[in-house]
Amino acid sequence: MRKVAYKFSPSLMCMDLTKFKEQIQCLNKRADFYHVDIMDGHYVKNITLSPFFIEQLKKLSTIPIDAHLMVENPADFVESTINAGADYISLHAETITKDAFRLIYHIKERGAKFGVVLNPATPLSSINEYIHLVDKLTIMTVDPGFAGQKFIAEMKEKIKLAKELKETREYNYLIEVDGSCNERMFKELAQAGNEVFIIGTSGLFSLDEQIDKAWDKMLEIFQQETACVNNKG
Repeated sequence: MRKVAYKFSPSLMCMDLTKFKEQIQCLNKRADFYHVDIMDGHYVKNITLSPFFIEQLKKLSTIPIDAHLMVENPADFVESTINAGADYISLHAETITKDAFRLIYHIKERGAKFGVVLNPATPLSSINEYIHLVDKLTIMTVDPGFAGQKFIAEMKEKIKLAKELKETREYNYLIEVDGSCNERMFKELAQAGNEVFIIGTSGLFSLDEQIDKAWDKMLEIFQQETACVNNKG
């Protein structure tokens, strides 16, 4: 079994926006991605960040920005999000059943990477036709739209299947989990095969008022919880 180099993606909807510059400059030295949720108030009953936020983030960011489009019509947002500076465009599989290939090819032609997001009730088989084009596969372990929800245990099997498919068919996508990436679930998610952890309030930002100390606490917890995972096999 190869050793996994785990990656971390802070969810910026959870950060303290009054300390935006300070926290981003600190996270630039630590994070692997920035996760930016864009919600339209229709696909989910919430409104969060925007392409304008990405534009401002890009002025300070030195790491890849992942735009998670929780919107009814992603085609309306893709171009502005790429223009704002997003490096990954992650679309919900449920929203692209009519124009998946057109959007995927456009994203890649514009120089960005394509991510697909699966809701808990959406099977991995729903993306069979284009899974070979996916750069990052995000598995929602809670229903989308709001923070603080209970982990859906059935998602561990979906993560395992995504890992198995990646290895047996030699796909190149990163496996990412959105929801419940914290002290309670780090070990189980790593054991299931997750590679990228989206860390929000419970996983990072609530651990300390100072973001550098919060990161150190998160990393210490993660290493303690997952110490045995990579030593098996």
